[in-house]
Amino acid sequence: MPEPKTSRDEIRISNRATYWPVAPIDVLLSAPLVTRALLGATPVGRLVQGVALGLYFGCALRDWSDRRGIRKIAFRREFGADLHHAVSMPRETREAEVSALAGRLNDELVLERVPRRELAVEVDRHLTRYIAGITGQRVHTSAAVRDFALVGLAFPFALGACDILTGDVAIFRDTGLLEPHIIAHEFSHRKGYWQELYAQVLGYLALASSGEPVLRQSSLLERLHRNLRVLAGTDRPALDRLMSSAALRPEVRDLLRELRQPLTGIERGVEAGMRRLYHLRMRATGQAGISDYDLGFTNFLYTFETSPTARQLPHAAGALHRRPA
Repeated sequence: MPEPKTSRDEIRISNRATYWPVAPIDVLLSAPLVTRALLGATPVGRLVQGVALGLYFGCALRDWSDRRGIRKIAFRREFGADLHHAVSMPRETREAEVSALAGRLNDELVLERVPRRELAVEVDRHLTRYIAGITGQRVHTSAAVRDFALVGLAFPFALGACDILTGDVAIFRDTGLLEPHIIAHEFSHRKGYWQELYAQVLGYLALASSGEPVLRQSSLLERLHRNLRVLAGTDRPALDRLMSSAALRPEVRDLLRELRQPLTGIERGVEAGMRRLYHLRMRATGQAGISDYDLGFTNFLYTFETSPTARQLPHAAGALHRRPA
């Protein structure tokens, strides 16, 4: 008798390294320094380094094998936009988006905070649901999130990070009402979507369609935040003026201001250097660069919501535009 066919409508990525007590990339990077300091250049020291290396790449290889069965979303077909195809939003339309988003956030503000561990489980559930609604495949991954990783010291402007080999996710600081979107972004990477634009988009669309006020609010706040950054550019006083003219509630305005903490001269130099490095890394992998987080993200949503060819329909809770008849 023929063997029954294995269904690939359910994929489970093991993500074993996400349950380690220490970030796996920290183990990989610090093992040579620690062993040399404690054991010196001895056979035992080299053995310890080899074990750390083997554990890290063993987990990475297992996850790579698991991810090979993932059905990826064809973004241009489903949304009418992708990394290289999107309509540029006119400035007046962007300003209208800011006004609409500010009004909704002011009217629907929810100050409830969900503990990070519980929040991560809910975010993962809705992200899995949203992707499966497009591909017909549920990609199950870890919902573990850690609070620290050494990479956060190297990239002071980052709010979170995902190790692309092991799927390990760290959130570096409390981002308040924005935290659900930050987690959704990093979890999108964990589910195999490494491009920052796609992680932004999937995080937004999953949370906006979740039916959960706390999650929906986070997605709208991220869209507002990114529109404001595009309009202001690098002009911080201009950003303050835009937030004032939007008449945001104090809780929302204060959060957005906290996201751009004042830096010392040395910190600004380090941040600028690491931003350039990160931008070049993104360009080398076929992305537009750091602008994908805000300009690319908001243009993508605008293109999707106004596209006459996209197969997916924008969820009413997250859409700001109407498609042409």
